[in-house]
Amino acid sequence: MRLNFTQCSANQHKEACSAVVWSTGNELFSCGDDMVICRWNMSGEPIGKVGDLPSYPTDMAWYPQQKKGEQGKDLCVIAFADGYFRIVSAVTGRVEKAVEAHKGAMVCLAWNSEGGALATGGEDGQVKTWSQAGMLRSTVSQESRCIHALAWSPENDRVLFACGKQVHIKPLQPSTKHLHWVAHNSGVLCVDWSPVTNLIVTGAEDGKYKVWDSYGRQMFSCPTPADNAITSVSFSPDGQCVAVGSFNSLRVCDKTGWTHCRDGCNTGSIFKIAWSSDSTQLAGAGGTGAVCLAQLVDRKLSYHRFEATLREENRIRVFDVTNPESAQELEQRDKVIKMSIGYNFLVVATTTQCIIYDLDNLGSSHQFDVKATVNLILQAEKLFAIVDSINGIQMHSYEGRSVCVLKIPHLSLNTINNFCLSLSNDTFAMRDSGNTKSVKFFDTTNGRQRTDLRVEHNMEISEVALSQYGDVKERKLTIIDRNRDLYLVALTASGKTCPMQKVAAMVTSVRWNDSSEILIALADLKLVIWYYPSVVFVDRDLLPKTKTIREDGQVQVEFGWNDQIIDFFGTRTSVRRGLDGAVLTFTVSPYPNLLFKHIRTNDWEAATRLCRVVKETFMWCVLAGLAVRNGQLATAEIAYAALEEADKLQYMRYIQEIPVPEGRAAELALFQRRIDEAEQILLQAGLHFRAIKMHVNLFNWEHALELATKHMTHIDTVLAFRQAHLQTFGKEETIGAFKQRMAGDNAVNLSWERINTKIEEEAVKERKRADTKAYK
Repeated sequence: MRLNFTQCSANQHKEACSAVVWSTGNELFSCGDDMVICRWNMSGEPIGKVGDLPSYPTDMAWYPQQKKGEQGKDLCVIAFADGYFRIVSAVTGRVEKAVEAHKGAMVCLAWNSEGGALATGGEDGQVKTWSQAGMLRSTVSQESRCIHALAWSPENDRVLFACGKQVHIKPLQPSTKHLHWVAHNSGVLCVDWSPVTNLIVTGAEDGKYKVWDSYGRQMFSCPTPADNAITSVSFSPDGQCVAVGSFNSLRVCDKTGWTHCRDGCNTGSIFKIAWSSDSTQLAGAGGTGAVCLAQLVDRKLSYHRFEATLREENRIRVFDVTNPESAQELEQRDKVIKMSIGYNFLVVATTTQCIIYDLDNLGSSHQFDVKATVNLILQAEKLFAIVDSINGIQMHSYEGRSVCVLKIPHLSLNTINNFCLSLSNDTFAMRDSGNTKSVKFFDTTNGRQRTDLRVEHNMEISEVALSQYGDVKERKLTIIDRNRDLYLVALTASGKTCPMQKVAAMVTSVRWNDSSEILIALADLKLVIWYYPSVVFVDRDLLPKTKTIREDGQVQVEFGWNDQIIDFFGTRTSVRRGLDGAVLTFTVSPYPNLLFKHIRTNDWEAATRLCRVVKETFMWCVLAGLAVRNGQLATAEIAYAALEEADKLQYMRYIQEIPVPEGRAAELALFQRRIDEAEQILLQAGLHFRAIKMHVNLFNWEHALELATKHMTHIDTVLAFRQAHLQTFGKEETIGAFKQRMAGDNAVNLSWERINTKIEEEAVKERKRADTKAYK
């Protein structure tokens, strides 16, 4: 990535330019110590002077939109050195309203993400909040020093501000805890808080910029201080980049802190940075009176053997690394906003269109019009999703056909990122913005919310990811919570809370494979691979045996807390280091992918032969889990024999001897610890005795007696087994229902001879059922 600068040869401001801001119509406005407002187009050419100001401006913000999709008023709010903030017309330069906010100079101001409140800070050490009409709401804090910079939290319930060397997070509710910490060795001059990633960036006089999480924990610190103070920082609207300004210097960094590019500019100190709404262009206010504009170019994406690079704002170069002469230039009609590559397709979003390219046939493409700036693109094997500010989340096929629009009430696009959304062929998962402890699911065919899927956690969820392998019945979800614990969720459409199992702790990044159910994660600074994590729902004892930790015999790879897994296609995964942005490529065993390919075609004999050839324990574990999950008892028997699991081998043989298919299905469900499902299978098939005996074997005595009473059968059988159990351990009866059955005139007469006869009759009845079918 690099910056393509545009700067006028002659400065429009005669003195220092103190602030710049983009309007909703993508025009740039600037103000400076010459007390003049100037207007610029997106190409960096001055349009002209808007008007004169009554005092020296210090900061500037555009007046927020009133409604979703509205262009907004041509008004801006400007902070002044006389302590006032004024609402100024960007067309005529006339002051619409003036409000005295602080004693002494007013230094900084910021709108919240909803546009309903304005926060201001000044030399008097006060932080105040105001309504959109300029009415004082509250004084958030009173400090002894000047407030140099401030920003709102993503939830708009806290204000971040810099005072001296410290950074404060002050809640609007007085009863909530006030967080503050020493961020730098010298005065903090600038701060920003991304509503998308919930990360904080600070810059100070010590020449360093640092990235923090919302709890004040340091995520990144600039390893080499700049020669001059950091005077401005700003997150891009999509949250993926942060711009850092200093004296004659502008750098663009990743959200985690490492530097994409650093370029010099003849502007003096950059006091303010403003991003365009599409996150492709930024403007800087220079101390010499200069205003510089910079376009982000040379953005690169890779997939398998393909690499796509945005060379200019509307020109993409696609290159096949296996064929040096295969490079092709794709020129777009408009400026490129977003790109995404995967599943053999390149999806490009411009200011007016979305274009889909097949990587094997770049000469032909599909396209459709878009009505607003695309903020995010998510891809799955058969469809993709785009997110914009007008239509929200939309599903499209790779032929350009609209599939559906998700019906999500009160959707806030300001906090949406690729960590809280996930897409598969049949399901769309989204962390609930109103309740961050739960996940919502949507059907990708009609856009309706799936109320039969419920995922609720006891802690705030940070990331979600859907598996890509198999159909909707095999769909799995991974979640990472606030403590960085990794959980695996089986999406069972039962209307109840989906089963959830903890898989790992201290996880910083996770990724599903595109063609199999392999999961890879950075856990405790190690690259961990689970070749079949869903085995935790089948046979939990096999989970550790399906896990491997990547270790290089010759090169010791040390991962950091900011490292991210950026893709996992086929047998290759890429990890971007958070320290310097370097991309490390690792390979995983190719055999599990071959195994999943055989299972997808239902070729169990080939899968067994593959495991015999490879002779790896994890392969037999994957085969055992898949066989049990799919009811392939003979294959499961072979796999457990290879693993020397004698007890489970014997149980598989026992299941094969059950004459009725429903009985075998119930025993398999019981083996997988799905007791309710096993009971439901047996009761629906009319196998009441098996259901009762199952709970007797599980020592669920009360439920066994409840079933026997409900179906008026084998009550004496339950009582007899209960009595034998108590006699074996020398215990007295403590359950009231059993005491009642065994006491008084209506006490049940227990006869083991009669009970055994009834049990034999049940076995004969099962063998004579019309649906009786031996396992083959």
